[in-house]
Amino acid sequence: MIALCLWVSLHGGAGDAAGQAPLAVRDEGIGAAAGLSGRAGIRDTANEAGERAKADGGNKGRIGADEETSEAEGGAKSEERASYEQPRISIYLSKTGKVETVSLETYVQGVVAAEMPLEFRPAALEAQAIAARTYAARRLWLGERAGEAAHGADVTDTQEHQVYLSVAEMKRLKADDREGWEKVRAAAEATEGRILVYGDEPIEALFFSTSNGYTENSEEVFSTKRPYLRSVESPWDSAISDRAKETVEMELAEVYDLLGVKTAPVSGAGASGDLIRVLERTEGRRVKTMLAGDRRLAGTEVRRLLGLRSASFEWKADRGKLKITVYGYGHGVGMSQWGAEGMAREGYDAPRILAHYYTGARLEQVSKLAIPSNKRP
Repeated sequence: MIALCLWVSLHGGAGDAAGQAPLAVRDEGIGAAAGLSGRAGIRDTANEAGERAKADGGNKGRIGADEETSEAEGGAKSEERASYEQPRISIYLSKTGKVETVSLETYVQGVVAAEMPLEFRPAALEAQAIAARTYAARRLWLGERAGEAAHGADVTDTQEHQVYLSVAEMKRLKADDREGWEKVRAAAEATEGRILVYGDEPIEALFFSTSNGYTENSEEVFSTKRPYLRSVESPWDSAISDRAKETVEMELAEVYDLLGVKTAPVSGAGASGDLIRVLERTEGRRVKTMLAGDRRLAGTEVRRLLGLRSASFEWKADRGKLKITVYGYGHGVGMSQWGAEGMAREGYDAPRILAHYYTGARLEQVSKLAIPSNKRP
């Protein structure tokens, strides 16, 4: 059982890749299920607990006077119908500059609707719902404050935390795409209250768009090594995602300038005497370090400087231009969203999808955590 004494301080690391914990959950970032036949699914201790809570009537909360949404408005299931007492989470809305406060399950629906294509299979949407709820739970219960949101909110509605549709936007979605909205609602309801934990804590449930065939170890992108964020194969992405591969062409002079290189030509990767060459790749087949002239750069830094979709790339020089082929989209840590969709198409359920991407994590019921006093409904 998760300890009820999880600390609830309101401070923590800051910055995307610099603090104690990675921050950017996602960035802009089907073959056979290789290597999955022997993988055990996540132990779903949450399911039995959730069913018992529903049978017993649950530890139901109440809707506060300033609650922003209800199922009738197009938001999540109301707190009165939820099977557990939900905390409230405040979101800074970047488009309006306002702060919206909603129940946890409403927030989960807003994230699923914003973060994943509604055409995805139910199992993929359910996996996304659990990841979204877990990320929020970690911030609320552990007081993780990496990437402070404006105006004292818990999170923003941007990729700095998790992209989120506001209550008003969810209401419009319900009106414009009833079928899509029902898939979002069903995914949140089917997974209600479930989160991923490792040891006694909610995990840092990072996710991204599309892999290069592998996910990445957390320490290769962020400063912290997480035992549940290990590199695994993700062979499904390349067959179904239009973000799996992209070729960009840049002038050599521009590349030199962006990387701080001042002289000499560039040849194809691997040739002797190259001005720009890969020194080391990660376990996830991304560029770990490169030599650009006399500069040694991390692959993640090259990605940022050149504006590439990912740190998995190769190149070829041709008549004053550099053709760069980029594989995947995003930082590569945690769950690949298109990989999750690929697994769902092959019949894997949400627990198996999550077991694949979050090594050693287990499903648990969020109601086993004590709600921080400042987040009670």
